[in-house]
Amino acid sequence: MFYHILYPLVKVHIVFNVFQYITFRAIGAFVTALILCFIFGPKIIKSLSKHQVTENINDLLPAAHMKKKGTPTMGGIIIGLGLIISSLLWNNLTNPYVLIALLVTLWLGGLGFLDDYLKNVRHIEQGLVEKYKISGQLVLGILIAVALYFGYQQSHSITYINIPFLKDTYISLGVFFIPFVALFITFYSNAVNLTDGLDGLAAGTIALVAFGLGVMAYVKGHIVIADYLKLEFISEAGELTVFTTAIIGAILGFLWFNIKPAQVFMGDTGALSMGGVLAVMAILIKEEIFFVMISLVFVIEAVSSLVQRYYYKHTRIKYGEGKRVLLCAPLHHHYELKGWSESQIVIRFWIITMLLTAIGLATLKLR
Repeated sequence: MFYHILYPLVKVHIVFNVFQYITFRAIGAFVTALILCFIFGPKIIKSLSKHQVTENINDLLPAAHMKKKGTPTMGGIIIGLGLIISSLLWNNLTNPYVLIALLVTLWLGGLGFLDDYLKNVRHIEQGLVEKYKISGQLVLGILIAVALYFGYQQSHSITYINIPFLKDTYISLGVFFIPFVALFITFYSNAVNLTDGLDGLAAGTIALVAFGLGVMAYVKGHIVIADYLKLEFISEAGELTVFTTAIIGAILGFLWFNIKPAQVFMGDTGALSMGGVLAVMAILIKEEIFFVMISLVFVIEAVSSLVQRYYYKHTRIKYGEGKRVLLCAPLHHHYELKGWSESQIVIRFWIITMLLTAIGLATLKLR
C-alpha cells in the first residue's frame, strides 16, 4: 500500500523515492510486523484464554508436558495478523509472487484454524480428519503448480531445480513439476507442524530458515548481484524479500510470548501456514534443494515421526506387538526422554539451523 500510494509522490518530493527500494521496505515490514505482534499479542492471548481455547496434552508425550495443559493455543493468529497487515502495507501488491505467498498463508492458516477449532473449542480429539487436512494441502499445491506451469512467462524454466555447489546445473521436472509442488508444500506444511512441540522450537527455526530464503530472494531478484554471482535473475523474486522480513518480524513477535515458559502455542493455525509459505517461496525462487539444506531440522523431525509410525505398524503386523525406533516421536521428544532439557533441545536445534543456513548461503560463491 505504501509503495502504491507514497512512491508516486516522488514527483512532489525526492524523499518519497525511498519507497521504491526493497531494502527500505523490508526493514519497514520487519518493524511493522514485530510491533503489531507486540501490540495485539497480549489481547489475542487473553481472548484465547477467556474462551478456553487451550491445548490438550497427549498422554503419550513426556510427563513434563502435562504442566503445559491449559496453555492458550491458536497463536498462529498473532503471526498471521502481523504478517498479512505488514505485507499489505509494504509490499508491491501487483507482484504475482507476493500474491501467491499471501494466498498460501491465508489458505493453510484457515485450514489450520479449522483443525485447532475442532480440537480445542469443539473438543473433537482428532480435530480435522487427516485425509481432509491432507486433501486441502494437496489441492492448494496443485492449484499453485498448475498456475505456475501454464502461466509462467518461460514455462520450461519454472520446472528447473537448481543444484547448489554446481554452476549452471539443473534438474528438469517437466510435467512432474505439478505433483512435486503439491507434495513439497504438503510435506513442509506438516513438517513444521510436527516440529512445533517445544516452547520456541518451531518459531525460532522458522525465523532462521526465512532469513536464508530472504537473502536468496534478494540476491536472485537484484540484477547486478545475480549477474555477479552468476545466478539466474528472477525479476519478481526481490519483492519476496519484503514478505520474508515480515515473516521474521511476525515470528519474533510471536516468539516473545512463545519462548519458555510459553504463554501461547502456535497451533496448526500458524504451523501449517508457515511451513507451506516457506516451501512455496523456495519453489518460486527455484531453490528447493537449498531450502531442504537449511530446513533440515524440519525434514528430520517429519521423517522421524513417519519412521516411528510405520515401523510400529509393520512390527505389530509381523510380530503381534509394535516396536519403536525412538523413545518418542518426533525426534525432539526422543531427546527429552534421553534427559535433555527443553531449553537444551530448542537452542541446539536453533544452532544446527544457523549452521545449515550459513552453509547453504556459502553455496552462492561456489556455484
